[in-house]
Amino acid sequence: MPLVQIVIVLIVIGVLLWLANTYLPMDAKIKQILNAVVVIAVVLWLLTVFLGGWSNLGNIRVGPHQ
Repeated sequence: MPLVQIVIVLIVIGVLLWLANTYLPMDAKIKQILNAVVVIAVVLWLLTVFLGGWSNLGNIRVGPHQ
């Protein structure tokens, strides 16, 4: 996926989340939960985009290589 498309998707998600937080009447706790769910979903999506899926997550090494 080209970087421009990723940036556009992130901008659209950010604007939609801002609109929901600004114009939808919700309790503050519900807004916090909605924001957390969206952020977690976006982070997981970005991981799959940049790392090629969940199967490659096991190949990530932190620290010295042995």
